[in-house]
Amino acid sequence: MQNGMHTDTERCVRAVQSKDARFDGWFFTAVLTTRIYCRPSCPVVPPKPENMTFYPSAAACQQAGFRACKRCRPDTSPGSPQWNQRADLVARAMRLIGDGIVDREGVPGLAIRLGYSTRQIERQLLAELGAGPLALARAQRAQTARLLIETTPLPMAEIAFAAGFSSIRTFNDTVREVFALSPSELRARLPKGRTGAATPGVLSLRLPFRVPLNPDNLFGHLAATAVPGVEEWRDGAYRRTLRLPYGHGIVGLTPNPDHIACRLTLSDLRDLPVAISRCRRMLDLDADPVAVDDQLRTDPLLAPLVDKAPGRRVPRTVDEAEFAVRAVLGQQVSTAAARTHAARLVTAHGEPVDDPEGGLTHLFPSPEALAALDPESLAMPRTRRTTFTTLVRQLADGTIHLGVESDWEEARARLLSLPGFGPWTVDVIAMRALGDPDAFLPTDLGIRRVAQELGLPSTPAALTARAAAWRPWRAYAVQYLWATDSHPINFLPV
Repeated sequence: MQNGMHTDTERCVRAVQSKDARFDGWFFTAVLTTRIYCRPSCPVVPPKPENMTFYPSAAACQQAGFRACKRCRPDTSPGSPQWNQRADLVARAMRLIGDGIVDREGVPGLAIRLGYSTRQIERQLLAELGAGPLALARAQRAQTARLLIETTPLPMAEIAFAAGFSSIRTFNDTVREVFALSPSELRARLPKGRTGAATPGVLSLRLPFRVPLNPDNLFGHLAATAVPGVEEWRDGAYRRTLRLPYGHGIVGLTPNPDHIACRLTLSDLRDLPVAISRCRRMLDLDADPVAVDDQLRTDPLLAPLVDKAPGRRVPRTVDEAEFAVRAVLGQQVSTAAARTHAARLVTAHGEPVDDPEGGLTHLFPSPEALAALDPESLAMPRTRRTTFTTLVRQLADGTIHLGVESDWEEARARLLSLPGFGPWTVDVIAMRALGDPDAFLPTDLGIRRVAQELGLPSTPAALTARAAAWRPWRAYAVQYLWATDSHPINFLPV
């Protein structure tokens, strides 16, 4: 699918008439007669084609004076897959807006991080999304407000500030304008007993995704590589601590057939939209699995793997710097040894947190904390110690910045210039931390072994040439190839 799908009226009308949920988040349908906007899969009778107009974002619908449908809840659609599969300015800006940067640092802060002028960013976002950064951030605030209104018993004043509004009046006006209901009316519509967390301070949310989603390698990978104290698998949920802009959090994520159940405990409610955004990104929930799988099926040797277990996602991270450090700790050692190395660092240099359920004890150490440690205390070969200390020093002083807004090629080049960083380490960081959907690991021993078993070329150069047909989804091909192995990363823990 291409950017600007909302301009293909005929295709959009077909998607709406067939109520095709695959297109939720790709575009929004605004109904001229009712002044309401919907997701393509809205269950109501589709309007006449001449009464439909299409927009690329909820923010553009809101700016044009349309209100969110009360039936299909377009504000709860999965996000557009484009922002995680593209590396251009608009995609990087959207990832940053999703990470709450406009609320924390304003449009100037967004511009500084992207290295463009505010005018250039405004112009490009308006051209592609029909809304500027402030309107896009406002739409996100409205969505967060609704979530808090409907899932917590918090007073409205607390919700207003937690969702990022500067005043209660702006909160009231925005909610009324976007949802055609006041905050109190939104809460009153809920079935009796629906509001209020079962445990004080715990938010229970549903994270939507496009089907199919195969949870095995996704949660299997996160659980098998979990660092004690920071992560655990418990009672069917992957749990971990989160370092967030205003404080810290603990999240539990449980796979269900039609959503991911998310239990969040936050030290500061203002971190809610960022925590949700990072968890969605870690689980790759905004992917378009049909597009990915259709492309990979064109290779007759990959097709049986895809058909056997469609909908594999790329397990990612909530903290890019943390993942880079862990990638170095995992160089040329087993998964168990890498966990042991990381656990020692966590105990010695992580920040303690209180987990009401027990089990989790620390935040993963920050680059600043790791840059200050004594290199002699690291139980690893001298060359890897140099790799580790160089990386954490450059992360701490900002020479290397890894974030949702990173330019993938620039980050690759900077990492490759570090001692001890070869193509495998750089590409695993590109794939799982930076989110490049086309990152590929032709030198990975597991990939080469599977390639040979399947009859694919097994030398890195020949395999890379064959994999050109899998682009731009080679990171997903890696997941399908890895999944043929009996390693614990490929299975949901029992």
